[in-house]
Amino acid sequence: MPPHEPLIRLGAFLGVLLVMLALERWRPWRPGRALGARRWPANLGLAALGAGLVRITVPAAAVGAALWAEARGLGLLPALGAPPWLAVLVSVLLLDLLVYWQHRITHVVPLLWRLHRVHHADPELDATTGLRFHPVEILLSMGLKMAAVVALGAPALAVLVFEVLLNATALFNHAAIRLPAWLEPWLRLVLVTPEMHRIHHSEVRAETDSCYGFCLPWWDRLFGSYRAAPAAGEAVVIGVPGWREAPQQRLDRLLWQPLRGAPAATGTAPPPRPGSVPAPPAA
Repeated sequence: MPPHEPLIRLGAFLGVLLVMLALERWRPWRPGRALGARRWPANLGLAALGAGLVRITVPAAAVGAALWAEARGLGLLPALGAPPWLAVLVSVLLLDLLVYWQHRITHVVPLLWRLHRVHHADPELDATTGLRFHPVEILLSMGLKMAAVVALGAPALAVLVFEVLLNATALFNHAAIRLPAWLEPWLRLVLVTPEMHRIHHSEVRAETDSCYGFCLPWWDRLFGSYRAAPAAGEAVVIGVPGWREAPQQRLDRLLWQPLRGAPAATGTAPPPRPGSVPAPPAA
């Protein structure tokens, strides 16, 4: 395990974030956004609070869980005698699959959706949206990840690689950038692209309940949740109805949002969230 693991993750995170913010200025998807950087303090604040909550409650986090299991020979992969290279590869793939299903379940279970709605209630998309998760959701996600790491016996190196990759791709696929038209269709075969993930942030319920992948796009195709494009195309409306106003984007409002119904200004509460709506086959 390389030394200074937290610094490696922090350096990779800051580097990718700065590159994405620069690309958003160079190749913007939607120039002239109404709120723009005014959303950043709350989005970054949620990320900081989530990281702090994890550090206080489970300081070793997922990499620590991997080291603990490794020292005791626990987990499926050691029991099967998987060679180190294969254990790393399989662990990264299965952890990404876990994140896909975890994400999908948050759209089905009402209590989990209330937490996850904080992420979807961003009325605009940029790289900071990839950091906008309620601290309680971040802590629950870490607990699930730690349990999976121990059950798999995932090598600590695989967990570090996966976490760096997951954070980097979350920043990338939420970024408000426009990829070259010749590149995007090919890139989405191996990576979740911004254009693919924007469908997931559509206000249309059936589109929100699709394209759950963060890193690898294969799970959506395999499990029938892939959509090629939103029905509205470039005019897709981002966010959750009733939660788009500027006051709703304040950090304190976002922290309390899971406990609240729809704002009074909308007139009606949002309908109860049913199970995921199956996505149609890719065009």
